[in-house]
Amino acid sequence: MSGRGGGRPGRRPTRCARRSPAWRRRYVDGLRNAPITARRCWTRNVPGGPLVSIRSISARDAWARLARGEARIIDVREPHEQALGVAPDAWRIPPPSLSRHPGLAACRPDAALMLICASGARSRAAAGILLAEGFSDVASVEGGMAAWRAAGLPVESGGLDPAWADRYSRQIKLPEVGIAGQRKLEDARVLIVGAGGLGSPIALYLAAAGVGRIRLVDDDRVERSNLQRQVLHAEARIGMRKVDSALETLCALNPAIAVEPVVGRLDESTIEALLDGVDVAVDGSDNLATRYLLNRGCVRRAVPLVYGAVQGFEGQVGVFHPAADAPEMPCYNCLFPERPGVAPLPNCAEAGVLGVVPGTIGLLQATEVLKLLLGVGASLAGTLLHVDLSTADFRRLAIRADPACEVCQKRAG
Repeated sequence: MSGRGGGRPGRRPTRCARRSPAWRRRYVDGLRNAPITARRCWTRNVPGGPLVSIRSISARDAWARLARGEARIIDVREPHEQALGVAPDAWRIPPPSLSRHPGLAACRPDAALMLICASGARSRAAAGILLAEGFSDVASVEGGMAAWRAAGLPVESGGLDPAWADRYSRQIKLPEVGIAGQRKLEDARVLIVGAGGLGSPIALYLAAAGVGRIRLVDDDRVERSNLQRQVLHAEARIGMRKVDSALETLCALNPAIAVEPVVGRLDESTIEALLDGVDVAVDGSDNLATRYLLNRGCVRRAVPLVYGAVQGFEGQVGVFHPAADAPEMPCYNCLFPERPGVAPLPNCAEAGVLGVVPGTIGLLQATEVLKLLLGVGASLAGTLLHVDLSTADFRRLAIRADPACEVCQKRAG
């Protein structure tokens, strides 16, 4: 037999459950309008730990206390969020650093501390941390900076261009990137050979990621048959130089980067100049002669080369970076030795390719470029990744330097 309030059988309903919906609405409204000493929420200092009562304070009340010098305000958002603006005189301390911050270490246990984040959730959790550290007068600003701005309260500049911080905010949130990593990308220079099926996704995603300078080399013009896979281009640009079409697309996507279009093919007379000042080179070409030439230039310059190739439903990705301190690392010629007189492999125009295949391989190449520029993760150096999208099969093949290689081993010797 159920209890009177519709609760669990045999259980007396709670006092709140016996109240009418109108009473509960008035009760909640009363809490919202109550003074700060009466408004509390609950959180846990650690997952599964006991609930801790956290006092809340409205944005206007927080500003009043701050203006009277009665309390210190602490912004617990991430740096890229703080870059969009902070409350006046706020200490900027992300939660992982709360217990180690020298300013807090110098505070008395009864110091009045108000914590603010974007919307109020993180500041409540951070308040629980401070309570566990022994601080007694801790409050969380309700609604965070969203409520602060909505109330028209003063906001100080966060020290970074807000548009820059907003554009890259999802990337800067990653511990492996952060503001310092984003600055690395901004200062980087990448050479992309080819503005076709592979070069299109590579260039698009490197531009979107904020790689500051992209040098793009191609001598072709846009054709209608390109549009099935070469997403840099459009129907209206048929007949335009591919590098000029790419320039329009990339600058529209990210006007803050510099794109250097180069009309032409790689040859012995241009390779050195094209690699000058480059941090990473990317192979988006469709012929072996260009790949061998680019590989030789990268070995001479000790520039990492990110390789990709596609045909049908399949593709390959690899990173070649032989260096003096890593002679065991192969170059492209170690994997596919150059054999003059051998008939070249068919390209996409001859053999055909599913449109999404160069997109997939190009994105993997772009990922390898970003990892190299940021110095994070494990690159594909010494590994060939073979992808068969007809079966969704990804296979990694270990490759080592060929002691008889005429390109990298001659240089190492």
